[in-house]
Amino acid sequence: MEISAYNLIFHEIIGLFTKVINSNNPSLEEIRGKVVGETKNMLIVETDDKNEKMVPKSGSTFLFHIHLLRGNTRVTEQVKVNGNLLLSQPENRIKNIRKIRMR
Repeated sequence: MEISAYNLIFHEIIGLFTKVINSNNPSLEEIRGKVVGETKNMLIVETDDKNEKMVPKSGSTFLFHIHLLRGNTRVTEQVKVNGNLLLSQPENRIKNIRKIRMR
């Protein structure tokens, strides 16, 4: 299943560009870069200056950039995601899409 705004939270997010647009910790806001790692509670974001920042999922809101193919045109869509929806081990979160598709 192709990644979309509707199923982003069930897909692999490593490799996607993201920006922290809101956080309980104001010093984390405006962190932007490529997601290079993920744990149950954290996203690891590689910034433009090649530093890795650990951002807690809980209490943060992320803006992800996803690339879609619409006909013969490639478009980038921005998707805002409450980090609390990502709280899970990545492999378990990805498995949940199967349960939803079976309904």
